Amino acid sequence: MKNVLIIGSTGQIGTELTLELRKRYNGNIVAGYIPGAEPAGELLETGPAEIVDITNGEQIADVVSKYKIETIYNLAALLSAVAEIKPQLAWKVGMDGLFNVLEVARQYKCAVFTPSSIGVFGNNTPKDKTPQDTIRNPRTMYGVTKVGGELLSDYYYIRFGVDTRSVRFPGLISYTAPPGGGTTDYAVDIYYSAIRNERFVCPIAAGTFMDMMYMPDALKAAIQLMEADPARLVHRNAFNVTAMSFDPEIIYKNIRKYIPGFTMEYNVDQLRQSIADSWPNSLDDTCAREEWDWQPAYDLDMMTQDMLSKLKARIQVTLP
Repeated sequence: MKNVLIIGSTGQIGTELTLELRKRYNGNIVAGYIPGAEPAGELLETGPAEIVDITNGEQIADVVSKYKIETIYNLAALLSAVAEIKPQLAWKVGMDGLFNVLEVARQYKCAVFTPSSIGVFGNNTPKDKTPQDTIRNPRTMYGVTKVGGELLSDYYYIRFGVDTRSVRFPGLISYTAPPGGGTTDYAVDIYYSAIRNERFVCPIAAGTFMDMMYMPDALKAAIQLMEADPARLVHRNAFNVTAMSFDPEIIYKNIRKYIPGFTMEYNVDQLRQSIADSWPNSLDDTCAREEWDWQPAYDLDMMTQDMLSKLKARIQVTLP
């Protein structure tokens, strides 16, 4: 039996992670949500759900105590572009909220997974095959909170023995939950446009390479790391993980292999572009592969075929 609390269970990662954990574990897999973002459908029907506002430490503690929680997946965060518009809220959720989670975990002896991001890196970080251990000097509030989160999580492990672990997710691509304001979200939107036979307007410039990952691999990474033998972990917060790196032209041409009539034009969003330009072109995830056997299952072409198939069924249209 394994009792798990997912904070932010109705978000991009949380929706699928909660369902996957319920398939794997025989225990209380609690979908934590905030009012206005209630779980529905299968997420609501397959297990317990509780209001868990990450800014409310007592509320977190009450749910952890009620369900005898052993592991907390802390997925509450504002994504990169939204965080630049609302930096104060991004800090409140990303840093103050994490502090609440770690304090509860310390008191109740829970393990904690808090995803970090390629956003921790900045313009002076090596761009290609960015190393695990290198300069983390972001110039966005999103990146600042992610670096702070890595350091705070390490502190709670070193100082209090809290079992904290995390990965630096690249851009995540999913057909289940809609994008939520991330810089890499164009790589999700482009598939929707292709399926709907719409011309895609790309907000990121050609030649802008960023690491990406298909959601099944992201779920695999999060769960596999939390199940890993702690004796093998040299690093904890946070591991580089990746599956593929591409620019808008590469993903566009890959989709056209299956939908030849699909078209795209550019209208660059300067905010998102400036964020993308500060991030790496590609990551070196050797440490994750060596310390807990990380290995992605999907490359770009496999992801494209699956995304188009799943979105076609979801949107219920006929491909041209």
